[in-house]
Amino acid sequence: MVVSAAPSRCGALLGGLAYGAWSWSGTEAQHRFVLCGGVAAGWLPLLANGAPKAAAGLADRARLAAGTRPTAAAVLAAAVAARSYALNHQSEQARAALTAADALMARLPESERSDTWLTYGEQKHHVHLSHAFTTLGDTRRARESQARALELSAPTSTMTRTLLNIDAAACSHHDGDTEQACRRTVDALTGLPDGYRTGLVRRRALDLYEAIPAQHHRERAVRELRDVVAG
Repeated sequence: MVVSAAPSRCGALLGGLAYGAWSWSGTEAQHRFVLCGGVAAGWLPLLANGAPKAAAGLADRARLAAGTRPTAAAVLAAAVAARSYALNHQSEQARAALTAADALMARLPESERSDTWLTYGEQKHHVHLSHAFTTLGDTRRARESQARALELSAPTSTMTRTLLNIDAAACSHHDGDTEQACRRTVDALTGLPDGYRTGLVRRRALDLYEAIPAQHHRERAVRELRDVVAG
């Protein structure tokens, strides 16, 4: 994917998704979730390619499409936006989106909370909150969401559990223990099957490495992280 061209594709992506989302039978809430879920699918590659500004723009459009009623689509869009804003150093907007996501989640009908493709359960919510709060440096809230998300994630959810473990490692860095952060991330990456150290997983580990001040890059644990991410 060519990141520089991604923002110009947002309108076409949304147009195609809107057509597809409303062309099959289903409830209005399901239509909106399909639309916003598709937008999220376009949003993830932007994050994986280090384009948080473009991701934030796409998330803004997803929120407009989702509306303001308490639906799975609206919660997903607010949570995705919070992550994008946090990565784009828009802390105030990120916290506002997190507040909105939590408020919508609290009012979300039980029928939209189950663990299916067309719903938004507690596990998904805490996965998003973990990343947003970690990026903001709010390690207390981040760790709360990490613990709950891991509790609700299946042992076979390899990528999700790895991302949560890297979030936890990043919290260690935010709290001043960079060596521990690097070692935990290296352990998380080296424990993955072949082919999993790409995309979002690699980006999340690279975000941690790039957050470490350059004067620490010669330290052994930091060099080990660099080599694993590069490999």
